[in-house]
Amino acid sequence: MQSAVLKVEKVDKQIGRKMILQDISIDIGQGEIVGLLGPNGSGKTTLIRLIVGLMKKNNGNIIINGYSQDENFLQAMSSVGAIIENPEFYSYLTGFENLEMYAAMHDGVTEERIQEVVERVRLEDAIHQKVKTYSLGMKQRLGIAQAILHRPNLLILDEPTNGLDPAGMKEFREHLQMLVKEEGTSVLFATHLLHEVEELCDRMIIIQKGQIKASTHLRDMEGKEQVLMNIQPVEKAVSWLDAHDYTYERNGARVLLQLNKERVPELNKQLVLAGFDVLEMMPQKQSIEEAFMKWTEGGTTDA
Repeated sequence: MQSAVLKVEKVDKQIGRKMILQDISIDIGQGEIVGLLGPNGSGKTTLIRLIVGLMKKNNGNIIINGYSQDENFLQAMSSVGAIIENPEFYSYLTGFENLEMYAAMHDGVTEERIQEVVERVRLEDAIHQKVKTYSLGMKQRLGIAQAILHRPNLLILDEPTNGLDPAGMKEFREHLQMLVKEEGTSVLFATHLLHEVEELCDRMIIIQKGQIKASTHLRDMEGKEQVLMNIQPVEKAVSWLDAHDYTYERNGARVLLQLNKERVPELNKQLVLAGFDVLEMMPQKQSIEEAFMKWTEGGTTDA
């Protein structure tokens, strides 16, 4: 993986007697868009708030661009931009005036930089209008502009498409992908929407009941098939699969095998040569939704 922009190491968070997060470890590489996927109440917003410094952890370490939050908080946070749910602005000011106020809190943010990010999120036609006239989608674009104004290399987003219609979601994804391509920004994107992860992210991290259940590259999932086999004699067949280090699940006389799709014909040939009767062999692509349900043991989220 690319050098890590963000490292979360064995982080715990307890509120009262309730353990909200337990032994959380994740990392984000340069230029990655990583989806933090989990049902509502899974702990993802708490983790986001720990990363951006809005809450304190009980144990563990959070390192951003080589700086530990515990030892060098200001340096660690100086290169972070964030949108936590719906961004807030002064509605009686224009979009440009809001950005000017935010720019004043950071060294080196020029008027030229403000204009640059306005063009990047395509708000040129509305930037001098008062924010109270903006649609939710326009506010989200202004939120991105504000979050990237000081050129952070890590962008943290918590449910940023909440309230957007399908067209607004599509537009938001396009702006985010363009940002990563043009500025090399790393993104941690917390959501409960499976299709957002599938359409936007390079990698997804599954969180459930305050624990990390899985971390996988989406391209790896796209290259795999679940192969449903009806093979006889099944008892000897599963012994053969064990001996050859295949991963499978058995359901009576059928076997569901995890396998790269390119290897299906070769496996069929090997089984026949080994003396097995292959009565059925049906590739079945596993969706992100199916993987999510398996990893979270049936935890619900929105497709």
